[in-house]
Amino acid sequence: MEDEYLSLTEVEALARRAHEGQVDKNGHPYAEHIAAVARGAAARGGNAAQIAAGWLHDTVEDDRLSREWLAAAALPAETKAIVDALTRRPDEPTEAYAARILATPGALLVKRADLAHNSDPDRLATLDTATAERLAAKYARMRELLGLTGEL
Repeated sequence: MEDEYLSLTEVEALARRAHEGQVDKNGHPYAEHIAAVARGAAARGGNAAQIAAGWLHDTVEDDRLSREWLAAAALPAETKAIVDALTRRPDEPTEAYAARILATPGALLVKRADLAHNSDPDRLATLDTATAERLAAKYARMRELLGLTGEL
């Protein structure tokens, strides 16, 4: 049954293509972020479905791939559910977003990897002070809602 799904190598290539030309707030290729999240998911003991979700976690939210693509993709249901859980909806309250992550098996591990990379002091240090402070507060609030206080 597993061979009917995209391999992690295929998922990585697909995610890299989807984010091609996109840069993060630091001006770095976005592929650096998704690679860091996938590595972070693996380092936290994530399974293949969670690592794949790490690669794909921002594709739908950033309009790089559609919800319809995700629904039809050759991915395990667990990966699809995690990517969906990690996709912020327009005008969605942060509390509702956090609750969906907590309610979705496997999603918290991937979000921890995402928050760890987003909160990396070296990354934040390259931003202007106001942006760095705003993002640090945003990530701290999300960690609080997810019960990850004190964790980077």
